Amino acid sequence: MAWTSYQLLLAGMMLTTGSINTLSAKWADNFNAKGCNGSESHQFQHPFLQAVGMFLGELSCLAVLYILICRNRSSPVPTIEPSQPFNPLLFLPPALCDMTGTSIMYVALNMTSASSFQMLRGAVIIFTGLLSVAFLGRKLEWSQWLGICITIAGLVVVGLADLLSGPGAGKNLSDVITGDLLIIMAQIIVSIQMVLEEKFVYKHNVHPLRAVGTEGLFGFVILSLLLIPFYYIPAGGLSNSERPVLEDSLDAFCQIGNQPLIFLALLGNIISIAFFNFAGISVTKEISATTRMVLDSLRTVVIWVVSLALGWETFHALQILGFIVLLLGAALYNGLHKPLMCRRCRGESEETQGLLQGERRDPINSD
Repeated sequence: MAWTSYQLLLAGMMLTTGSINTLSAKWADNFNAKGCNGSESHQFQHPFLQAVGMFLGELSCLAVLYILICRNRSSPVPTIEPSQPFNPLLFLPPALCDMTGTSIMYVALNMTSASSFQMLRGAVIIFTGLLSVAFLGRKLEWSQWLGICITIAGLVVVGLADLLSGPGAGKNLSDVITGDLLIIMAQIIVSIQMVLEEKFVYKHNVHPLRAVGTEGLFGFVILSLLLIPFYYIPAGGLSNSERPVLEDSLDAFCQIGNQPLIFLALLGNIISIAFFNFAGISVTKEISATTRMVLDSLRTVVIWVVSLALGWETFHALQILGFIVLLLGAALYNGLHKPLMCRRCRGESEETQGLLQGERRDPINSD
């Protein structure tokens, strides 16, 4: 069945904003600007402040929800079910995981390429599958186990491509390796977040936009407060500012004042996060979760092509192979092979359905 104009708009919005999300963050990292008190020009390296901006984008989903609720009240045919009472503190543990994982990934983005950053995030399938078996009692099908194994192989190929292309792109090899490992470590935390959402949040039937916004509220408030002690915690070589601390927010604002394009990049990241979450949820509802997964994979291609065009990284054929292997692993894990194997695919039971598959099994928020 052909897509409607609205469905095409949602798919295009998800692909575009999802790509802008990563590209804008990397664009900000590539700037060099003077800091406070006329300090020498240095790289904009403020991952925790960028993470605060990301949570601000998630928080704006609450505003979108209230707009939809107001429209729903005036509509003759309501489309949004009344919200069930729930304890907002249920979102605190997932929000803490989101905050930690996102901060680590922004640190890693300073060290590795945008395309590798996006590809390596596919490791979340491995840890989500294993944790869902251990803590949710889910039984994975053979295709999901095979998808996990293929995903591991894909990660090895992408890592090898980084090792071979890093020196040629002018990157420090140790930074590239550290960045890749940090991304994979962050996926462990993200998978814990998804399992917590599955176990404690989904059963309350909370609207996805409310869930995204509530987690964004917790993440924004907590991480904003943490910026104060981070300003005094020594970080050694991890910081590029004159004060080698974990996060020099004042230096960040001075750099933004000296180079306004950094503000444009950060604003693009905040806005794209909000629209990407809205578009992703809408794609799942209006089309299918499978389409959402495919579009999420396609944005990796967009990010890679744009990064090559802008000269942010050099071409390496192994990245293509790594992407194809990772895409194959994700497809098997999410059951995309089943329509090819049978004409009439029987609906899967709740017990064997993948944690990343289905309308109720999508991650509450993604970036």
